[in-house]
Amino acid sequence: MNGYAISTEVQKMDVEAIYAYLSRSYWAEGRTKATVEKSLQHSLNFGVFTVEGAQIGFARVITDYATFAYLADVFILEEHRGKGLSKWLMETIMAHPELQGLRRWSLATRDAHGLYAQFGFTPLPKPEIWMQIFDPTANPQS
Repeated sequence: MNGYAISTEVQKMDVEAIYAYLSRSYWAEGRTKATVEKSLQHSLNFGVFTVEGAQIGFARVITDYATFAYLADVFILEEHRGKGLSKWLMETIMAHPELQGLRRWSLATRDAHGLYAQFGFTPLPKPEIWMQIFDPTANPQS
């Protein structure tokens, strides 16, 4: 896309920029910088950058590369929205060669159902078979 690039190179990820956004997001509020750093080490990361190199977007996929992927921490900075960057980021993620042929993708969102529906995401057909352990206090200081 003109003026932007997407990279999966871990060394290009701007931890400060990612942390700054996530720490104020509804889904990761309170997440520490150390937790963000650790999550980057154990995920397939997708950074969106200006041609000057500033990171303005991000997403990560937690996966076994064979059967399952969980899409997390997707964002584009507010001042860069409305340019199709979220859709381009999703197209890039879904086309990634290491993520083909997976049986199941999962994500959680409060407000972006329309974006993800464009890529085949649907509500769980049988939510009663899914279970979770959710501890909102986990890793508050780590």
